[in-house]
Order: sequence, then structure tokens, then C-alpha cells
Amino acid sequence: MQITKFTDLSLRVLMYLTQEVGDSMVTINEIAQQFDVPRNHLIKVVARLNKLKWVSATRGRSGGLRLGIQPSELKLGNVLRELENKTSLINCSEPPCVLSGQCNLKEILDHGLQSFYEEMNKYTLQSIVDQKTQQAVIKLHQRFVA
Repeated sequence: MQITKFTDLSLRVLMYLTQEVGDSMVTINEIAQQFDVPRNHLIKVVARLNKLKWVSATRGRSGGLRLGIQPSELKLGNVLRELENKTSLINCSEPPCVLSGQCNLKEILDHGLQSFYEEMNKYTLQSIVDQKTQQAVIKLHQRFVA
């Protein structure tokens, strides 16, 4: 299974926002520049994260982004499940499979996917940004300010 670019960028945004930058807020332009991604794509990502209340977005001249949830409370499996929106890895009806109803493949793959989400829920956003990742994110913030 491979996550979408949308989910990948969402995770990077969440990681970036874990490190406070003093009183100033992080802007979409800053993140777009730091990760070298199109601003328009990033706007869609942030809108979704804001709707999920994982990111708090403030409009206006002094606006920007902040994390809307404690990193220790955001479970990775829940993030992947919500953003990927996958409950099944295969669809036996499109195109119609001649083995449909007589095969265990879908059931086994669905079980594996559920197990994957459960395993990922052992980790939080905080788990991702501990130690070396935290230092890398801090350096990105400092590089942008400098």
C-alpha cells in the first residue's frame, strides 16, 4: 500500500506545525516554500486538516496556521484512515471478478488493512517528531526566519 501525495503532504504539514515559532504563526507560503510544493495544492491540504480540527487556520494579515490538537493525541492510524479513505484494498465488483463470493482474497486483504491501521495507532504525531525529526523541523523553521 502506498499513501497518496495528499496524505504525505498532510503528514508533513502536521509535523512542521508541531514546533512552535514563538508568537508568529506559520503561513501557507512558508510551508509551500519549505517543502517545495504548489501553494494551491497546499491550500487544499490545509483546508482538509482545518476541517478535521487538526490544524487551526486564522485568516488575515497576521493570520496563519497552528496545530489544532496535541501531537500526543493524534494517532497515526486515524490520520491515515481519514485521509486515505480506504476501507478496502480491492473492489471485487469493478470490474466484476468471476471469483467474487468464492474467494478469500478481499476478506484477507481487508483484515490486513485493519491490522495496519491498528498498528499505526500505536504511534502518534508526537512519536513521529521525537528527537532527530524534531531537530530537522526546528532547523527548517530557523532557515525560513533567517
